[in-house]
Amino acid sequence: MTTKRMSIMATALLLATLFTSAAFGAVEIKIGHVLNQDHAWNVCLTGFAEDVAKETEGRVVVKIYPGAQLGNEKDVIEGLTLQTVDGGLIGGGSFQSLDPKFGIEALPYAWKDHETAYKAMDGRIGAMLLDILAKKGIKGLAWWENGFRHITNSRGPIAVPKDMEGLKIRVTPDKMRLDTFKTLGSSPMPINFGELYTALQQGVVDAQENPLAIIASSAFYEVQKYLSLSGHIWGSALLCVNNSVWNKLSDADKTTVERLAVKWRDEERRQILSQEETFLTLLRDKGMLVNEVDKAAFKAAVQPVWAEYEGVFGKELMDLVREYGD
Repeated sequence: MTTKRMSIMATALLLATLFTSAAFGAVEIKIGHVLNQDHAWNVCLTGFAEDVAKETEGRVVVKIYPGAQLGNEKDVIEGLTLQTVDGGLIGGGSFQSLDPKFGIEALPYAWKDHETAYKAMDGRIGAMLLDILAKKGIKGLAWWENGFRHITNSRGPIAVPKDMEGLKIRVTPDKMRLDTFKTLGSSPMPINFGELYTALQQGVVDAQENPLAIIASSAFYEVQKYLSLSGHIWGSALLCVNNSVWNKLSDADKTTVERLAVKWRDEERRQILSQEETFLTLLRDKGMLVNEVDKAAFKAAVQPVWAEYEGVFGKELMDLVREYGD
């Protein structure tokens, strides 16, 4: 074989290799979230990523970035709409920056238990919200969970709405959350989560509200004495990707990814539920004083918030909340 012929064959082989690699290269999806590596979000995202790689035979590779490595939730949402961030697991309420209707899940005392919230988000309410996101360039894969929020503070037990009066409490900076705590007579303050521990430690605020998993993993028991099981708000978490990344997947791989997102949604929810008692025991062992609250009294006290936000969410969504909640 001549040197020229060998050179031609080598070039052809190289080009074939390059074209094959381009045609069959993996689609990489970077998914960010703001919680730590021990949280159920990260544990289940890791399982999701492993299953996706296995069941797509490496055609889709999911990489997980916990602890706000890709930015806070506002940053990730903005990146999703601009198609510069691949994906995220994001608290559902954070999408209010795109449309105020995403605040519906955080309507105080809308959901009596976890199952009620699941039915709503896996049903018509969740579908309506995903339709909104689709028009913004975001593909929602499955509604996961952040859990019910409870109140901790350094002042004393909170059992009835009157106990909230004058309480300086850190809340997330969405208007309905602020309005809810103002209605209850407290003084809500939207402090960045990364600064919250120090704010509690230094007495900048008396209180905060979060799910038990976050209260425990953030060691708020070191700077808060009282835990009141208010269950005032339930929060979802949406596993989503931008449309540009999603459209790179074959139809078969899309079906696989969606199925696995639901599989790991169910596992994440199971972990959240099973861990609540574990975290409650841990927080008691760490010295927190735990009490139940009069939820009926709190729900009655926040009805002005329901009335005010009927105009924001619309009658259709509010009627669905009442339907699922009853």
